[in-house]
Amino acid sequence: MVILFLFSILKKRPSNAAIYYPRPLSKRHPITFPPFSLRRFIPSFSWIPRAFRVTEDEILQTNGLDALVVIRLFKFGINFFTVCSSVGLLILLPINFGGQPASSDSYRSMDSCTISNIKTGSNMLWVHFMCLWFISLYGLHLLYREYSEILVKRIQQVRNLRHRPDQFTTLVREIPVCGEHKARGCCVDHFFSKHHPYSYHSYKMLYDGKDIEDLSKQARYVYEKVQGLRKKCEGKKHGKESDECRDDLLKITGLEEKLEELCRKIRQLQSEDMLKGTELPVAFVTFKSRWGAAMAAQTQQHTNPLLWITEMAPEPSDVSWRNLSIQYKILPVYKIGVILAATLLTIFFAVPVTAVQGIAKFEKLKKWFPPAMAIEFIPGLSSVVTGYLPSAVLKGFIYIVPFAMLGIAKLGGSISKSKEEIKACNMVFYFLLGNVFFLSLISGSLLDEIGEYVSHPKNLPSHLAALVSSQADFFMTYILTEGLSGFSLEVLQPGLLIWDFIKSRTYCRGKEKDLYLYSL
Repeated sequence: MVILFLFSILKKRPSNAAIYYPRPLSKRHPITFPPFSLRRFIPSFSWIPRAFRVTEDEILQTNGLDALVVIRLFKFGINFFTVCSSVGLLILLPINFGGQPASSDSYRSMDSCTISNIKTGSNMLWVHFMCLWFISLYGLHLLYREYSEILVKRIQQVRNLRHRPDQFTTLVREIPVCGEHKARGCCVDHFFSKHHPYSYHSYKMLYDGKDIEDLSKQARYVYEKVQGLRKKCEGKKHGKESDECRDDLLKITGLEEKLEELCRKIRQLQSEDMLKGTELPVAFVTFKSRWGAAMAAQTQQHTNPLLWITEMAPEPSDVSWRNLSIQYKILPVYKIGVILAATLLTIFFAVPVTAVQGIAKFEKLKKWFPPAMAIEFIPGLSSVVTGYLPSAVLKGFIYIVPFAMLGIAKLGGSISKSKEEIKACNMVFYFLLGNVFFLSLISGSLLDEIGEYVSHPKNLPSHLAALVSSQADFFMTYILTEGLSGFSLEVLQPGLLIWDFIKSRTYCRGKEKDLYLYSL
């Protein structure tokens, strides 16, 4: 509720329009804000019932299929966890709570509600297995139903978007040099005219534009400097400041000459003779039909598998241009580097996870950090510190992981931004599996018994089985923290708010804000 309060207040501020209304602003739709009054600082929830009334067709038309899939994912979660909660509250909770006598030490703690409260060798464990089977089968049924419905909508979308250029275009890499003309362009035309005579239409070669890009950045910087000096000169009045204005005019004249020189160099680099020297072994080949493009993209074009490599071209706005200049032969090196970087990040993340688990075990915390014993003198604080704080701290550390993984994925040589994001999602999943589950289990319970496991390795499976149940209270609080704050924080977008605040107070002070048109 606190996060929803903040969201309803922050979205009324015009300075946050670039964060909360980027797509309407990008389409030049006007955004109206209430006048400056007390209403801006009072939370309003009129947007919540309107959000529930939006139909799936409206979401599909305005935001696309990806947004609809996310909404359906939320609905799937509501259906799935409603059944899970019913099974847990009506069946598992009474069994767990009655597993130990009332005089046991865990009777008054959260452990009395978890599987760790079941007696060793109790037949009630079979009830847990049966409930787990039921929940798993129900989840598979929901997934199958969701997949079938989304597949139908996906086919309908493909039918409605029949004339997109990427559906008729194939990306071709590792194009050899034509021996006769010493160029790759004519080689592309000869090859596809010969092997795809009925479906081939045209081609477009790609060039290394690094020098042009550097000159364009310099020209943009000089142009912004000229505009700033002109505004400064126009704002000055007559008198003593006129001498300063003359100096600014002289600077403007010199900068305009420099800008003209940069534009002349850019035009020179864009000439046909200069482009031939920067030609890349990459081309976009267009076909007359989607079937022809699909056939060319999904078949091997040459006996040498490292020549004439084809795949479907991404959407124009989705192309990762910087990675197309990477040679296909060295792409495996980039991919191995991404795997190593993600693995190292996962390993080094063991430090905060171990520290968090030290907080979760108050006896260990007192041993490692003696001043923590003062917590016992404040009633109720120790239960908050050992119960909720570890999950909150771990969530805070994990918040930066997707950004780090996305930065690592961009170094993998993917041809499109969407593939980079898919790769980042996969790496985040394995990161969470390795750190939140396995590493939390090991660091939380095995640190004190590592010597015993080295001397008695046969006892490792039974100890691991017991440790899973002993960590049940931590995973319960972690799931509660994730469920109560994870998705609601995404609504508030704290990362963008903090980043926007830093930019507006430092190097972007006084400049027009850029729209945060990030992908879903």
